[in-house]
Amino acid sequence: MSETYILAANTRTVTGKKVGQIRRQGFVPAVIYGAKVQPTHLQIAYRELETTLLKAGGTHLIDVNVDGAVQTVLARSVQRDVLKGTIIHVDFLAIDKSVKITTEVPLHFVGESPAVAARMGVVQPDMQTIVIEALPMDLIDGVDVDVSGLSEIGSVVHVRELVLPSGVTARADADTVVVRIVPLRIVSDVEETTSEEGSSEPELVERKRGDDFED
Repeated sequence: MSETYILAANTRTVTGKKVGQIRRQGFVPAVIYGAKVQPTHLQIAYRELETTLLKAGGTHLIDVNVDGAVQTVLARSVQRDVLKGTIIHVDFLAIDKSVKITTEVPLHFVGESPAVAARMGVVQPDMQTIVIEALPMDLIDGVDVDVSGLSEIGSVVHVRELVLPSGVTARADADTVVVRIVPLRIVSDVEETTSEEGSSEPELVERKRGDDFED
């Protein structure tokens, strides 16, 4: 069962570029939204919010106490200042505990492949995350992928082979390859190509700076 965290918040009437004054007072503007609720604009003490998000991430439930009324949510989007890294806004999704939801969680590759131990090849993930579906109380932080059974070049793990807790299902084609063993030469060729073409760092498409972010 997923652990639930508690967070205190107050409603706010200040929106748009004026939310800068809220941040200067040590609060973070936030909003709760959902299919069956009216959007609620909040302000939350920075330190308490930061600590809670660090523990809860995007897969643990948070009971937000808004002026005495409790709403169960998941953190869906956290915007940060591009330079300082500080939290400048959070979107929370209101949760109905009786309805299954989907969320994306990371894959954790565990174990040692015999092919890698024998220096025949290397582990090459085809996926880094996977979308799962579960009731809110059954959500998990991530999925372990055991590579200890990959004993030769070309060995793969498919989505259907992932071990998931009861009540959790993967929202991906069962035949999708999660990870494979590839020869060392292929990896070397890829690294050389990357080196010749330059940095593979993604292009920055959006910046958010504190008071410039509108809510």
